[in-house]
Amino acid sequence: MILKRYLLLLVTLLACLIHEPEPALAQSQDGPELITAAGRGDLARVRALLAAKAPVDAQDRAGQTALLLAVHGNHVTIAEVLMEAGASINVQAQNRDTPWLLAGAQGRAEIIARMIPRGPDFSIRNRFGGNALIPACERAHVEAIRLLLTTRIDVNHVNNLGWTCLLEIVILGQGDARHQEATRLVLAAGADPNLADKEGVTPLAHARAKGQTEVARMIEQAGGRLRR
Repeated sequence: MILKRYLLLLVTLLACLIHEPEPALAQSQDGPELITAAGRGDLARVRALLAAKAPVDAQDRAGQTALLLAVHGNHVTIAEVLMEAGASINVQAQNRDTPWLLAGAQGRAEIIARMIPRGPDFSIRNRFGGNALIPACERAHVEAIRLLLTTRIDVNHVNNLGWTCLLEIVILGQGDARHQEATRLVLAAGADPNLADKEGVTPLAHARAKGQTEVARMIEQAGGRLRR
């Protein structure tokens, strides 16, 4: 039964990946020059364009801003310069990424630290209906997770797949050291160890089924049960 559920979950996830747009591109060839310069990491050109009053939140045909592409390329200084010039961290592209959401998904800890004082909009969701924390947990971006948990982000948010950040750690992780640390962090921040998936399978049941002994131990110690 557990195997059948995993197959159903895999089919659901693959369907989402196939039908959803690709993440932000490394460069934009069809928009304002500021976006192109940010995407290629050209700090000098970004500064020159901003000094010439280039619109800081201009979007290309995919809805991408210069800041979004700076996040994608992990161009920390460019991202900081753009934000100091007033770039919004909440502008949503056609694929529903915002600079804030993408920073979480890609584990851009240095950029996230600079974004937190600038007012992330916690109501905006990515293409899976998730917040910035869920993909950060899935990929075990530990430093990003620590930073995200200092905000009022919802640690028990459920995305369109029916998964919380804790469920994504278990279902899409391998129980390695980084996913173990991600588990510890979210549980300490108040993640509900008994929020089950759409099939009613709890995080503890998933962890045991996948042989994630240490993750299962932490979940159980936090009050996790095999059945909800």
